[in-house]
Amino acid sequence: MSLKFKQDFSAVYGKAEDISPLIRRVLCENPSPYTYTGTGTYIVGKAGDLAVIDPGPEDRAHGEAILAAAGAHKISTILVTHSHIDHSPLSAWLAEQTGATIYAYGPHGAGRKGGLEGEEVEAGADWDFKPHKLLKDGDTVSSKGWSFTAFHTPGHTANHMCFLLEEENTLFVGDHIMGWATTVISPPDGDMRDYLASLRKVEKLAPDMLLPTHGPAVTKSARFVRGIIAHRRMREGQILKLLADGPSAIEALVKIMYKSTDIRLHPAAARSVFGHILALVDEKRVRCEGPTLLSSEYFLPDAG
Repeated sequence: MSLKFKQDFSAVYGKAEDISPLIRRVLCENPSPYTYTGTGTYIVGKAGDLAVIDPGPEDRAHGEAILAAAGAHKISTILVTHSHIDHSPLSAWLAEQTGATIYAYGPHGAGRKGGLEGEEVEAGADWDFKPHKLLKDGDTVSSKGWSFTAFHTPGHTANHMCFLLEEENTLFVGDHIMGWATTVISPPDGDMRDYLASLRKVEKLAPDMLLPTHGPAVTKSARFVRGIIAHRRMREGQILKLLADGPSAIEALVKIMYKSTDIRLHPAAARSVFGHILALVDEKRVRCEGPTLLSSEYFLPDAG
């Protein structure tokens, strides 16, 4: 199945943009190869209490833009999809300004199965993030005019959650799914098998629209999610095919697999390839001598 990304997204920084009758987005001016055009903070509700999803990085101008978009209405709820520095840090400041309650699955590392010796790479982690209330899979958060169901969707991070706005059957997907590029799965906090299982969970939810924190909305959600799963299986197949030609380190695999990708993204691509490799090693479809590290050389079992 072909996976088609949309890379013509544009919005005005700091200005609230209507997405639907209940949803507005304020775009933070923090563009990068990893955040695309920037962090899109969502404001849900038109009257009474408002909910804010992924306040974003420590950026006071963005915080003031969120408050301006809320106007006279009270921000009572802050939902955070996961603890990366482009999603969660501003939540503490916003809560101080508004008295809002911060909800999330947990602090960074919550839900992690375990570390990897020599592989504690945590680029972009917000270790200071402290939610006020912890959410479990299936928990609900509501106020007058809106209600959310939280779904634990580990893979990109162990504590990643998606939030379903029941009134519009719209799923806020953080970095779990993006319309402009594939999601980075970076061990040890990222887990490829968890990610694929979480994608299937989203597919079963059958939302009418997916709203990532970066980039455009995804409207044909079921087809797009199936495309991501197929894409990940394709990458797995590429790895096995390349290793059939002989042992290789991940750096060499990335140069072949991502030859048409911006070289600035190759380190992130290497982390995702590592995620695939770890799953394949666990399934005994790939081997290495010694510990499973980003720098190790890998080969197929029958080549050992």
